[in-house]
Amino acid sequence: MKETYIKELRQIQPNNPVLIEGLPGLGLVGKIVMRYLIKQLKAQKIAYLYSPHFPYFVLVNKKGNVRLLRGTFYYWKNPNEAAQDLILFTGDSQSQTIEGQYEITDCLLDYAEKNRVHNIVTIGGYRMETNDKPKVFAAATRKDLLDTSVTSGASLSSFGSPIVGTAGLILGLSKFKKIDALCLLGETRGYIPDPLAAKSVLEILKSTFNFDVDLTGLNEEIARAEKMVIRLQAIEEKRALQAEEIKKEDEKKTTYIS
Repeated sequence: MKETYIKELRQIQPNNPVLIEGLPGLGLVGKIVMRYLIKQLKAQKIAYLYSPHFPYFVLVNKKGNVRLLRGTFYYWKNPNEAAQDLILFTGDSQSQTIEGQYEITDCLLDYAEKNRVHNIVTIGGYRMETNDKPKVFAAATRKDLLDTSVTSGASLSSFGSPIVGTAGLILGLSKFKKIDALCLLGETRGYIPDPLAAKSVLEILKSTFNFDVDLTGLNEEIARAEKMVIRLQAIEEKRALQAEEIKKEDEKKTTYIS
């Protein structure tokens, strides 16, 4: 394999579709959003994206079978014929090279153009320690798209803040395909999976594009994540106390020669 390519499993004829991208990143916010949407909407797998820029190992399943790392496209047909269908893209990893980030993004945009996508949403995490409901920061290539997300509850992304990886490059490159793009970044600590940030993003997402999905299924994941944070904080506090005790013992052992 010398270049990124897409293997289509079946052709679709979507109605004015929105493509939503969420790859692993800070707090796995994008990955959690996509996994939840795919499950709740019962979206169907339609294509794989393979690239030599993914990490160089294979995944082994419970039966001992192996497969390459890949991205996967899913399709959801909106039962409301007047509304937009969804194409969902997620994957095992982001590219490990700068060149690969551009190549994979370009390949994804080609696929979007082929399926007559006019709007793309990218999802990621925004590193921020917060004990309140996570905010969602938005940036977009078109003002009315950005305004709609802000009306739905998002905040404007900070001036000069870089959006790295596929989530950012899609915004930069989409204009060459004449596709509008919106990025939604959920506040997250970043070091553990963050379903609470994912829920905040999903609330903005479904309001902005007017589709319905029940979010109560995330509550159990959120409770587990909160317990994990409490355990990690307890471990960190214990480690800090031990470090302080060691420091005091060292100070007692210190002798001075005059």
